[in-house]
Amino acid sequence: MISRFLPPPVRRLLGVKVASRPPSYLLLDQPGSLGPLLQALGPVREVTLDTEADNMYHYKTRVCLLQFMVGREVFLVDVLAPGLDLRPLWQALAGKHLIMHGSDFDIRLLHDLCGFVPHSLFDTMLAAQLLGRQRFGLAALLEEHFGVLLDKDGQKANWSRRPITPKLLNYAALDVWHLPDLRDILAKELRKLSRLGWLEQQCEAQIRSGAEGFAPPTENDWRIGRSERLRGPGLTVLHAIWHWREAQAQRIDTPPFKVCGNALILKIAEAAEAGEAESAILSQINLGKRHDRIFPSLAAAIRAGLTRDPQTLPRRPGRDPNHVSLTQKQVEFQDRIKADRDRVAAKLGIDPTLIANRSLLAQIARQPGDLDRILLPWQADLLRAEPSLNAAH
Repeated sequence: MISRFLPPPVRRLLGVKVASRPPSYLLLDQPGSLGPLLQALGPVREVTLDTEADNMYHYKTRVCLLQFMVGREVFLVDVLAPGLDLRPLWQALAGKHLIMHGSDFDIRLLHDLCGFVPHSLFDTMLAAQLLGRQRFGLAALLEEHFGVLLDKDGQKANWSRRPITPKLLNYAALDVWHLPDLRDILAKELRKLSRLGWLEQQCEAQIRSGAEGFAPPTENDWRIGRSERLRGPGLTVLHAIWHWREAQAQRIDTPPFKVCGNALILKIAEAAEAGEAESAILSQINLGKRHDRIFPSLAAAIRAGLTRDPQTLPRRPGRDPNHVSLTQKQVEFQDRIKADRDRVAAKLGIDPTLIANRSLLAQIARQPGDLDRILLPWQADLLRAEPSLNAAH
């Protein structure tokens, strides 16, 4: 088909979509093999970066692969390769500007891995959101702007399995190959709309939040979903089976959701809360292919939960002042702010939650004088010009 020989701009004009050819890359997976990457990093000011992790396959998430594009060279670093010392890499990256897509999870992963914090960042997903794109995933943006189709198998792959197949390595290389060109397109559009400063603020905030890493576990993590509706045996059963699931997931090294999902846990807890008999509760449970192996231990956890006194459960943490119920006057004020926010967002063509989500609206309703502490400058400026906050001042 002759269309595959056309350049990307012409293919986009014709509406032609083709599978993108993977770029050449250098796989670094041996002790002392980082030399070419470190040498390439030396003179450049910006680097394209992505990560692949194994959070879909193991209990504890690990970074498995790092993808870099430096200039027009692609380097794939096998983080799990034995004997590969990554300390010089983090030192070389310390002052570089990064181009990434959907960087929040990646930054937290890297912080937890080695304490790495980006110097500065251009996140193409955040840029697309600030432009009002309805489809801001990387595959959608590459299809839209370059007429290429990415193989989606890589999104669900087990990146901890070795050796990494050539197909997956090609996928990983493509993840960074188009990002600088995509950055240029989105930056031009943001500049035209005077929103480039908004993105800079969003990226700085992303770096700050990512530098906190992932929230550490607490003794109240088991209070999931609709647990606030439970009071008696439902709570004790929920506590028992949530911890049972954690123990099972750790034992077989798999994500907890693959042992059983939150929906099933809550269904069991709600049945216990409703006073259903143990036999009736157990008869509703289907654990799939692992049922016969783990059902007996789940049944034991449910029995233990049914016999436990709810007063012995860990107490809820002290109430966060940002989550205290609003007064009626504050609720009405919040509704007015929300109406202003929605009107501004519609005019700009962006998702309203980019300006302020529900939690932030509630904080503003409580303390309108703290607008500049609660929101980023671009968000605060948009709302400050609206009737509700003008009246508040």
